Amino acid sequence: MKFFASFIAILAVTVSANPLLEKRASVNDVANIGYATLNGGTSGGSGAAVVTVNSLSALTSAVAGNTKKVVVITGNISGTAIVKVGGNTTIVGRNGATLTGVGLRVLGVSNVIIRNLKINKVVGDAIGVQEASKVWIDHVELWSDLTHDKDYYDGLLDITHGVTEITVSYVHFHTHYKGTLVGHSDSNSSEDTKMTVTYAYNYFRNINSRTPSFRFGRGHIYNNVFDDNGDGINTRVGAQLLVQNNVWNAGNKKPLYSTDQGYAVATGNDFGGKSNTAPAGTFTSAPYPVSLIATGSVRSAVVGQAGATISI
Repeated sequence: MKFFASFIAILAVTVSANPLLEKRASVNDVANIGYATLNGGTSGGSGAAVVTVNSLSALTSAVAGNTKKVVVITGNISGTAIVKVGGNTTIVGRNGATLTGVGLRVLGVSNVIIRNLKINKVVGDAIGVQEASKVWIDHVELWSDLTHDKDYYDGLLDITHGVTEITVSYVHFHTHYKGTLVGHSDSNSSEDTKMTVTYAYNYFRNINSRTPSFRFGRGHIYNNVFDDNGDGINTRVGAQLLVQNNVWNAGNKKPLYSTDQGYAVATGNDFGGKSNTAPAGTFTSAPYPVSLIATGSVRSAVVGQAGATISI
């Protein structure tokens, strides 16, 4: 009995120290963090019948169209394809499900959840989100290699053409040239000024650039870890960023900087001995509830938790 009581006490301390630690999840989960929670939230296909797929043709068919649906991927699917994802869709991976050479495209739709997947070596964007709204990308691992030319693959996650209410959480970005881009060109302010993106609890490791590169719009970037990257957060052409309680190691060249009049409000960050050179902006408070992890605890809360690490 004493042993059991001691175990419960230790467990309680562990959970309280890592309030965002998540071991298990449901195919019916809805977005619970960041911009994806606003204006009715992002529920994907929650409540719909579950379809399980383990081939490229089955995946392509299962995620098409805007009918409410939950698609569970099992095993490893390889190919050379970009699969278009319809609206009102939840895609989840089970037991380390992996897409190799197969990317996902969320284009012109709303209400999409992508969770617990490994996606690698896609010629094109591993995940591309364009002209979309209400998207939650959570517990995903994205990578390729650094042996090909920097333009052989494209981005790991590109968010462009006026996307709103998107949250990127617990994603492990690594071993790639171009990480994640928000806003596709300097001349696209008419679409991209409205963009709203949250990056929270992500792990960026061994990425050459774009961690992220952010044009126009508003971005809330908090409680992320950045290790040994060639470039940092680049706020560009009028972007307004709120950058809070992130951690960089000494291997990053420039953690937070501006080009062409991008702005950032930065608080509570550990820049790994480097400096923030971005001018202060006007985005000072997120429009949704936020529970920041103390900077000294961010690394333990993110490293090992980001990626396809949950049980569904």
